[in-house]
Amino acid sequence: MTALYTHPYCLKHRTADVHPDSPERITVIQAQLEKTGTSPFLDFREAPEADPQDIVRAHTQDMILDAQNNIPAPGAYYPLGGTMLNEYSWYAALRSVGANVAATDAVLRGEISNAFCLVRPLGHHSTMGEAMGFGVFNSVAIAALRALKVHGLNRVAIVDLDVHHGNGTEDIFSAEKRCMMVSYYQEYLYPFSGNERPRSHMVNVPVPAGTDGDDIRRVVREQWLPALYAHRPEMIFISAGFDAHADDPLGGMNLLAEDYAWITRQIMAVADTFSSGRIVSSLEGGYGLRGLAESATAHIRALARLDKDA
Repeated sequence: MTALYTHPYCLKHRTADVHPDSPERITVIQAQLEKTGTSPFLDFREAPEADPQDIVRAHTQDMILDAQNNIPAPGAYYPLGGTMLNEYSWYAALRSVGANVAATDAVLRGEISNAFCLVRPLGHHSTMGEAMGFGVFNSVAIAALRALKVHGLNRVAIVDLDVHHGNGTEDIFSAEKRCMMVSYYQEYLYPFSGNERPRSHMVNVPVPAGTDGDDIRRVVREQWLPALYAHRPEMIFISAGFDAHADDPLGGMNLLAEDYAWITRQIMAVADTFSSGRIVSSLEGGYGLRGLAESATAHIRALARLDKDA
């Protein structure tokens, strides 16, 4: 069974009246899951509030307090990194982390096969000491650290599908070889980083604007999969950004929904081989609402094994 974690606070986090990271990003995915008949096959769960002890494994106390101590008054905003917080953002951030942590625990207990966390704010740009991008806390990194440090796993992997380099994740795990990170990202795009210091457990592949699904499938086959099979992860986490879709206004790549489904199946094959299928995936970017809804749904349907391999 695939679980889907979310919480109403994730809809109340608004960064401004007009902003790419809008609450509609969640509602269009929910609508597409209903439209495609996917929802009845999912185990819907409310995201709990995170324990601060989980957050401090990935972030400094000063960074956490910057968000916690600056909750704005109703109608006001507080600038944090590259985003704006409203009166609900702190609570939404706790639920975003809580979703990933609860999903990790449930998967490792064998309650569910895998999970998708339909949450905001985002997180893969947030480093140990700084909130960046449209994010607050790096929920996927926090969940991976829980798997290593609480559940005692020896090897995990993080797969980043976003069009932007997951600089925060790379920062947090730069010296932690028990966690392998694999990603593609569009070169010369925010955060204008990647591969400055190549590491054996980081397979982050820059690609040019215009890169399409055939190109990315070669990256997955020739670079990601050999590294993942060599690493033998006991659990896999996915930073599920869908802004490499051809319709996305913030990216310049040309992936389609079926490409995300194909990538998901490749990751699942690795998980089936080494991890008893254990995967936790969490929403990151994706700002063209139609492409986002179709791609996220294709990804979730693949996790739930609802479509035959194509």
